[in-house]
Amino acid sequence: MNSNHNDPNILAARINAANKDSERVPIDCGHFDIRIRRDGTWYYRGSEIKRKPLIKLFSSVLKRDSEGQFWLETPVEKGRIDVDDAPFLAVALEVTGEGASQTLTFYTNIDQIVTVDSEHPIRVEIDPITEEPSPYVVVSETIDALIARSIFYQLVDLAVSYKDDKILGVWSSGLFFELGSFQSGIESN
Repeated sequence: MNSNHNDPNILAARINAANKDSERVPIDCGHFDIRIRRDGTWYYRGSEIKRKPLIKLFSSVLKRDSEGQFWLETPVEKGRIDVDDAPFLAVALEVTGEGASQTLTFYTNIDQIVTVDSEHPIRVEIDPITEEPSPYVVVSETIDALIARSIFYQLVDLAVSYKDDKILGVWSSGLFFELGSFQSGIESN
C-alpha cells in the first residue's frame, strides 16, 4: 500500500480537495484498511476512528457497487473498505402521528435523518441459522442502516397486525412496513 494512504487525515484532505469534475474516472487505489463494524464503529488499521467529523466526511463519499462492495470514492480516486453489515446504525426513532397517518423518522450514528417512506423502507432479514431478526432502513439507493436492537424493540411496540392478523408491522408515510409474520404452530390432520 502506498504510504500516502496510511493516514486517515491524508485521505480526508484528498476528499476535501477532490475535483468536482464528474467526467473524470477515479483512480482505483486498491483497498484502504478501513473497516466498519456491525455496531457502526469505524476502524483504520485496527484502531478506532474517534473523530466524528472525519467519519461523517468519509461517509459522504461512501458508495456501494453492484457486487455489494463498499468504496470511498471521490472524482479523483477510490478505495475499497470492509463493512461487516450495514455501514450505518439507526440509533434513535421519532414518531409523529398515529396509526396509518404516523411518520417514523430514524436518526443514525452519523446524524443522518431518514424518514421511512417508499424510498426509505424498513426491511427485516432473518438469519437462517439463529433465526434472529436484523432490521434495516434504506438510507440511500444502495446503502442501509442497521436498526439498533433497542430501536427495533420500539418498532415492535408500535407494531399492529395486518391482513387477517397474519402480518405484524408499522405504518409510516401512509405505507405499511412488515416486521414479521405469524405462523401457526398447530397443524391440522
